[in-house]
Amino acid sequence: MSASRLRRSTHQPPATAPSRLRPDDLLALGSSGLRAKPARAILSALGIAIGVAAMVAVLGISASSQAGLNARLAALGTNLLTATVAPPSSGDPIPLPVNATDRLARLPGIEDTSAIADLPDVHVYRSSYSDPDRTGGLTVTAAELNLLDTVAGSVRAGGWLNRTTAAFPTTVLGATAAMRLGVTEPGTLVWLGGQNAMVVGILDPVPLAPELDVAALIGVPVATVEHAFAGNPTKLYQRVDDSAVEQVRTLIGPAVQPAAPAAVAVSRPSDALAAINAVDESFTGMLVGIGSIALLVGAIGVANTMVISVIERRREIGLRRALGATRRHIRLQFLTEALVLSAMGGVAGAGIGYLVTWGVALASGWPPVVPPLVLIVGAASTLVVGAVAGLYPAIRAARTPPTAALNS
Repeated sequence: MSASRLRRSTHQPPATAPSRLRPDDLLALGSSGLRAKPARAILSALGIAIGVAAMVAVLGISASSQAGLNARLAALGTNLLTATVAPPSSGDPIPLPVNATDRLARLPGIEDTSAIADLPDVHVYRSSYSDPDRTGGLTVTAAELNLLDTVAGSVRAGGWLNRTTAAFPTTVLGATAAMRLGVTEPGTLVWLGGQNAMVVGILDPVPLAPELDVAALIGVPVATVEHAFAGNPTKLYQRVDDSAVEQVRTLIGPAVQPAAPAAVAVSRPSDALAAINAVDESFTGMLVGIGSIALLVGAIGVANTMVISVIERRREIGLRRALGATRRHIRLQFLTEALVLSAMGGVAGAGIGYLVTWGVALASGWPPVVPPLVLIVGAASTLVVGAVAGLYPAIRAARTPPTAALNS
């Protein structure tokens, strides 16, 4: 046998490469079922969209609230300290000394200091005909003239106390006090300590000193002359150099009460605002959990839709298998369909959550903040959910025998 004939007898046909679907063909196949039943696809994707929108909106609103608080603290300053009488463990509380502000002014790092004194036996009413037992939770407070600058307060109407008005029966009302007394403009008379007093100003709310919101503020001279004020303050305010806040904080007690520094309670009002925000963050975590549950319910909806789709399209599956489609082709087709369905919900949910965040932030006066990572993670999580939800229906479709499918 010649060499050429021997080569022909031993020649083997070349091995064929396994059939593969191109990405565009796979995407067309995966979306064909959704185009055939658009209403069902939209309703299934809606479950995913609600879950993603809830998570994006909750995290976006929380971030916007944090940004608003940071801006607020930056405007108000975090260097305000307050000192009051600490509740005693036994015996009577030790009052703050009359010259407490002078003592604090000598400390290094103190930029400004001021004081107020609540007058417990003096009350303010709308008129002399008001019921004396209905004080409305309002206080009458003697205030030093530099108080407004120290607490970064502002006057909404009228003006602040000066050396002249502080010596006469006049008052500046806090925002809540003015509302409860029904006073809307300066020049109005109120009944304060058994006599008429003219309202010379109304304050805006003071975030770092909310006790001023419910106070009728009068000058120290008129409090001393008309209401027997002894001069002992009930609360001290200090503006401190930013770099020395913690250092000054430890010196306030010994400076005010050298014999009993523990009798002075020092606090930082901005810490209270930060604590409120921490509570909000805990609440945000709970809402994110609820959003995750909604996303899980959406995934179950996708899985249910895909299972029904496999049952309804058995003849299509059988025909494709008879024409040469492999199990892998069928599996990829239905898995892609589940991914497309979830991606639709994820994109729609991220958009809805983004718009909700903007609306809530603008309505609340916060800078709208939606971290890009939240959008990315939200959209990516829907793909994971879609892959998990579509895996079983895809395997079930791939295992369908062609003959059984065509005979069904």
